[in-house]
Amino acid sequence: MTHRILILGGTTEARQLAGKLVARADLSVTLSLAGRTESPVAQGVPVRTGGFGGVQGLAAYLKEAGTDLLIDATHPYAARISANAAQAARRAGVPIMALRRPGWEPVEGDRWTLVDTVADAVQALGAASRRTFLALGRQEVGAFEAALQHSYLIRSVDPVEPRPAVPDATYLLARGPFREADERALLVEHGIDVIVSKNSGGEATYGKIAAARALGIEVIMVRRPALPDVPSAETVEALADMVDHFLEPVAERGV
Repeated sequence: MTHRILILGGTTEARQLAGKLVARADLSVTLSLAGRTESPVAQGVPVRTGGFGGVQGLAAYLKEAGTDLLIDATHPYAARISANAAQAARRAGVPIMALRRPGWEPVEGDRWTLVDTVADAVQALGAASRRTFLALGRQEVGAFEAALQHSYLIRSVDPVEPRPAVPDATYLLARGPFREADERALLVEHGIDVIVSKNSGGEATYGKIAAARALGIEVIMVRRPALPDVPSAETVEALADMVDHFLEPVAERGV
């Protein structure tokens, strides 16, 4: 029997998980991408691109596709997608699991200012002009039009369109992972004195956090949003084990 699995992706871990599961002969795996990245990394598995049309659309898709398991492996800050996924799975009667990488924890030497939203981060920059590195998604940088006194270094995978109406901004196009030594050189080159970041977790973008610590630079860290309470794992391996257990015949599970 072939089990159909839909993975809501867009993260490195989602791609790794899909690759791990697609190797199994008893699984049919589809990876869903929101389509926000113009040139996503090759995924190596069947990919569906674009939204579903909210809870109702996703629930309908799960039923029509005969999905046996939904896996939410979206970015930790994709709170609306995660909420929609949990509701749609419940509505369609499809089991759901989540892959949630742990967030970064401050260590000695870090200068973190914790805020709840990107709008709060704008306020936390203060009134005086600062050289600010925005390590955020391109959808969020527009909020900094409310703080024109600062100069900004804005890095993104795809071009920021439209560009925010700020008088002093430098744009970099780059895709991680970013090494600490390179991040340190970048911060020094641009005279950065504050970083605005999400607590993405993982190693690929931690370099800037370590570099900031080494240079004594403040990091305004946007806390993670609340996510729905569904069975979850922190690593690809742990979630793959959960999938194995889910797929075992009931008699073999010992329940």
